[in-house]
Formats: sequence, C-alpha cells, structure tokens
Amino acid sequence: MTYKEKKPEKETGEDVSFPYSGMETRIAAVADLYESRKQAAATARAGLSSLQRWIAGEGMPAFDSVALLAEGKGVSLDWIATGKGEMFAAAKEVEPLQAPDDVYVQIPLYDARVSAGHGAWNDSAKVLAMLAFTRYSVRKQGLEPAHLAAFRVDGDSNEPVLSDGDTVMVDLRRKEMRGDAMYVISMGGHLFAKRLQLQLDGGFQVISANAAYPPVLVPKGQLDELEIIGRVVWAGGWM
Repeated sequence: MTYKEKKPEKETGEDVSFPYSGMETRIAAVADLYESRKQAAATARAGLSSLQRWIAGEGMPAFDSVALLAEGKGVSLDWIATGKGEMFAAAKEVEPLQAPDDVYVQIPLYDARVSAGHGAWNDSAKVLAMLAFTRYSVRKQGLEPAHLAAFRVDGDSNEPVLSDGDTVMVDLRRKEMRGDAMYVISMGGHLFAKRLQLQLDGGFQVISANAAYPPVLVPKGQLDELEIIGRVVWAGGWM
C-alpha cells in the first residue's frame, strides 16, 4: 500500500501537535484499513471523536490505544510512531512441529511378569506392546532408549510402592548395585523387583516394601544365584 503523507494544516495556533512529524497521517492510514473509522475507534477502545482529533493532529493518543489499533491490522507500532521501516509487521516464522517419531521413544513391554517364574526372561519373553515416553524425559534422566525395558509387577510384595499389575521400566545397563534403589533381579528362575542392601560380608539383603515379607539374605558365597537384570527407573500404574 502506497500513499503520500501530508500533514494537515492547523487552523489555530493552539492545537497540540504530535512529537513525530506525520504521525497523524499514519494513524489515519491505519484507521482506513478498517471497515469504518467507528470500527477503528472501537478497536483502539476510544471514542470516534477522539480518533478524529488524533487524525487532525489535535491531541496525543494513549500508547495502548495506538498499540491496539496497530495490532488489529498487523501494522508495525514503530512505523506509526516514526514512519521508518515497513508499515506491516513482519510475520513471525512458525517453527514446524516435530514429527511424533522425534518427540517420542518406544520402550518394549515384555510379558515376563516380575515375581512370576519365567527363568531367563530374555530367552523366552515376548514383547506385548511398545510404551511411548517423550524423548526429552528419557534423556533428562540420562537414559538410553535402546537399553530400557518394561515389565509388569505380579503380587503384593512391594505394596504400597508397587501394586499387582503395575509397570516398571528398567535400565538394563545398571547391573551392579549402587546406592539405595530398587532393582529387578532374577533368583531361582523368578523375577523380583526388590531393594538391595549390601552386607558387611559382601552378601546382599533382598528387601520388600511390604513389611509382611521379611528380608532375604543372600550370602556372598551364593551371589551366583542372584542376577541383577537392571535398576528400576520408572514405575506407573492405574489409580
């Protein structure tokens, strides 16, 4: 849109002029983009008479009124004030949404139930489903999707922390006990989700969250009967 700016002549010497030359003409140009000046005034939340005075250069509009007038038609507020740059504000580039494959990672849920006898889970267990987790949440925990697996909990030995049917996600890289944490372990052909506590003699105490299940001591000489499958890093279930 092109036009020639012309500052209207003042009829008296008492009128208030704009601090920027030609601003009243630019306000008029923006007002003319609306269906009517009445609509333009309503957009600026001002009376029609006030808008007419601004256009005549007889008064200074409030900043928020000019901002609303400009926003309504995508006009640059800087352009209205100074006449510099482009009349219409440049449209912001919208960043494309990431494809679902980039946002989520898929973690396999195996049919090997924790606390049910399955022997070597990775020899016979089948993938029941793929669980979707945001890539950001997994990376934030320092986890690698390729080394994660999910299992369902069987029984009540870890109530109220874990309930029957809950799902746990395990980091298969963490096969050594470090710190106070829950691990999925294999003992006697069964999988268990338990807390491990290192004993002074080098053995392990296997602890259930449910006080009804007493701890089990695995002496150092019998550690070959216990295999750490991985550390539990996430647990979830329906409430």
